[in-house]
Amino acid sequence: MTKKKKIKKTKKIKKAKKIKSFKKAKPPTKKLKDTGIKKVGSFVNNSEEKIEIKKIKKQPTEKKQYSVKDYVVYPKHGVGKIVSVEKAKIGDIEIQFYKIFIEKEKLTLTVPINQQSNLRNIATINQINKCVSILKSKPKIKRTMWSRRAQEYDQKINSGKIYELAEVVKDLNKNTDIIADQSYSERQLFEKAYERLKSEFEAVLKVSPVEVQKKMDKALKRESNLTEDK
Repeated sequence: MTKKKKIKKTKKIKKAKKIKSFKKAKPPTKKLKDTGIKKVGSFVNNSEEKIEIKKIKKQPTEKKQYSVKDYVVYPKHGVGKIVSVEKAKIGDIEIQFYKIFIEKEKLTLTVPINQQSNLRNIATINQINKCVSILKSKPKIKRTMWSRRAQEYDQKINSGKIYELAEVVKDLNKNTDIIADQSYSERQLFEKAYERLKSEFEAVLKVSPVEVQKKMDKALKRESNLTEDK
């Protein structure tokens, strides 16, 4: 056998081996057809059963449940105590609500349980300590018109946020009980904020109103004549 014929034979053998190895590497596409399985996108599903993808609805967040005798803060009225949890029917709808007694205003509020986002827990000891630090700090002096400042102070008082309440007390504090040192509207806002903050201090610290007032006045460096009721 000549050299040329030998070279041709070896080339043919090499080509045949390459084709065989290439055929082996191919994926088994025929098997998918035989088993009745369809390939759809990146999912492989049975052709007879179609999977429905449903949009998951956002679960409602769990709300805080308050109990009878709990102290809560209602932004527009301040600290109150839950005296009862009651039910009432309006048409076909049954409503559950809290009865909250506001001691300072001698007022009873009815707050539906599904509207309890308006309520908040009373402050913690750490928050009370932070409030004392705010009362000790320097008041912010604003140069804007009093009518605009008064509106801002009123919004802070009714926000229900204890730190904002402490800031109003600090900013409107005149270090004295002398009426002449404050305008009527200033004094009204100061007393409103002061009483709200004081009632929350009382509920958290569980001490007498006089002790709370002493603590607050000391932080404010406020001159006042206090006598404990006998």
